[in-house]
Amino acid sequence: MLVRTLKLCAYVFLLGVTLCVRPAPAQDLQKDYLSTAEAEKIREAIEPSERIRLFLSFASDRLKQLQYELDHPANTVRRSQRLNSLLNAYAGCVDEAVDRMDLGVEKQEDVRDGIKLVQTRAPEFLTYLKDLAAKGPERNTYKENLIDAIAATNDAITSADDAAKENAPPPPVRRRPQ
Repeated sequence: MLVRTLKLCAYVFLLGVTLCVRPAPAQDLQKDYLSTAEAEKIREAIEPSERIRLFLSFASDRLKQLQYELDHPANTVRRSQRLNSLLNAYAGCVDEAVDRMDLGVEKQEDVRDGIKLVQTRAPEFLTYLKDLAAKGPERNTYKENLIDAIAATNDAITSADDAAKENAPPPPVRRRPQ
């Protein structure tokens, strides 16, 4: 009786372990800094420039959320975790936009609009982040992630300038003879 009970317990234990270790389905594999709706928008975007635009839009949203959090210090529950998470998410979105831009240039796709957008938005982001590094409240709680976000933004600016030089010119417009 004891042996049978032990075998049953071992079987239940092993079954529980296998259920816990199963691989995640494909739809669960998304970036941890994107919401489900944002990941769906990225999947639906066909053009590389559209994906770049979306990632920069999400990065901008993270900075707006960060600014809101800093302007409302009353909510102290896991505050430093939220601030660091927003900075990480911002850097992730900027890095993804740059990766999509670099991939588009490598594949010789038309990403000129995306490159222009990075060249326009990234300096705006950098200005805010540098201002935050200089005189932002509670800088010590998110200092390391802020440094990473500034580095990601600087890399984005450099990559966009390089991509603008490397990107193929637009195809010529062919007109019908008259």
